[in-house]
Amino acid sequence: MNTTAEGTRANFGLGTWPARRARISPERTALVEAGRTLTYAALADRTARLAGHLAERGVRPGDRVAYLGVNAASTFETFFATWLLGAIAVPLNFRLSGTEIRYMLADSGAAVLVHSPDVDALLAAAAPLPGTLRILIPAEPADPARPAAPAAPAGPADPARPADPTHSADPADPAPARPTGLAAAIAAGPPLDAPPAVDLDDPAVLLYTSGTTGRPKAAVLSHANLTWNTVNQLAHLDIGRDERTLCISPLFHATGLGQVTLPTFFKGGSVEPVPRFDAGAILDRIERARITAFSAVPTMLRMMCEHPRWADVDLGSLTGVVYGGSPVQERVARAWLDRGVRLHQGYGMTEAAPGVYMAPASGAAERPVSVGVPHFFTDVAMLRADRPTIVAGPPGELLVRGPHVFSGYWNRPADSVDAFVDGWFRTGDLLSVDSDGWASVTDRVKDLIISGGENVYPAEVEAVLLRLDAVAHAAVVGVPDARWGEVGVAYIQPREGIALDESGVRSHLEAHLARFKIPKYVVFVTALPANATGKIRRVELRARAATEFADVEGTCA
Repeated sequence: MNTTAEGTRANFGLGTWPARRARISPERTALVEAGRTLTYAALADRTARLAGHLAERGVRPGDRVAYLGVNAASTFETFFATWLLGAIAVPLNFRLSGTEIRYMLADSGAAVLVHSPDVDALLAAAAPLPGTLRILIPAEPADPARPAAPAAPAGPADPARPADPTHSADPADPAPARPTGLAAAIAAGPPLDAPPAVDLDDPAVLLYTSGTTGRPKAAVLSHANLTWNTVNQLAHLDIGRDERTLCISPLFHATGLGQVTLPTFFKGGSVEPVPRFDAGAILDRIERARITAFSAVPTMLRMMCEHPRWADVDLGSLTGVVYGGSPVQERVARAWLDRGVRLHQGYGMTEAAPGVYMAPASGAAERPVSVGVPHFFTDVAMLRADRPTIVAGPPGELLVRGPHVFSGYWNRPADSVDAFVDGWFRTGDLLSVDSDGWASVTDRVKDLIISGGENVYPAEVEAVLLRLDAVAHAAVVGVPDARWGEVGVAYIQPREGIALDESGVRSHLEAHLARFKIPKYVVFVTALPANATGKIRRVELRARAATEFADVEGTCA
């Protein structure tokens, strides 16, 4: 983003927005992190300097710039600099395994990786890194005792200046020494004074979703997709320039980026990234910083309302909480509503950037588990007899269309075609809609398990299980869980004559999958139920799992 005398021209997933139409006071606080603040003017300057540094190192429009780490100010600096260059941001899930990270870096063809120090072990596990990755930049941890450093003055470097200890020689680079840390790169980088033209239809971000066939795929969201999602959110939410938003949901998810965060930046409010979720710490921060808004998954809301501080914490500053990602228990929604907090349950998916439905404040208390009504610039339909039809009658598969809906998956032309019918995106979810338009998610056409807000596809877990020679067949289904919303149950049929135990299965899964994807329960069976063609009858397994393992109890204080 560039700061001008007339205001701030923002380019962060919003295309190139004229200064007079997006007046954000440069002196207002944009980011709060570890006791320090960053104004919009400072953020714009740091963004331009990082973009200038990347441009000097050969990053061009269309290149992919990955970020691996917890939510931080450096995450936004990386995103904004990437978009200023016309490059494509690739946020990666730090909860994944090294094998998964290596695959995503290779699949995206990332040229740059910015990473926070808390993922050093994960990067080591991802070795060897793909050959396309030519620039690695570590991001320094936030230091509450150190104020934000002023940007280095523009102009050529001083040859008499002492060598910076964060510089090192890189034989692959044309220059003999480059700053290796993000702070050093920003300080050394000349501001990008002539950003390339960025069109609204240009790709802005690749967001990876769990693969139904065992491999994750990346949804390509354009600047227009992010822009129109922002407009949709603002049509539903009363976000203003005095907003103080906590960015709790991870920024490798569309929810963390699109639900409240980008709309807050758009209106000139402040955003405070939260590196790790801790229910007690979040409640304390809401009270001390007079936080006004945040987005979360139902698991987070449940953990907060079950925390010992819940009864006496001051939530009076909260004007809106957006949540979604999995069904919410009514007792959890009631607990927040009873504290006077305005709740907005939403429904969406990565491919829609992500908003599709949202519950308006008026009526949410009477329908605490409804996802509300469609966003303003969103068309919805139901798939019946393989054709889009009006949203009415019995539950049907929801179809979505609108300027916020993506056009396809990265380098997956067949998957991209299969995702649409007559120009409508197939959500794979069954919705029931009342006569007044309020909707509820009744079931999923796909076998997706949503555990703690994270998507887990059984096919991916089953593919890993089947790599074990001792496994003949495997099927994974979800069951309700009081802590995580849903968890997996793995039913495994061992091969005859080969020894197999649960500890061996878990060790194998831990070596290849993120922890949240690993089933909570493992059951060995002599045979899996199957039809005449050999297809596993998952309905029977779900019924069995619900009887044996379902855990939905719990109360909010």
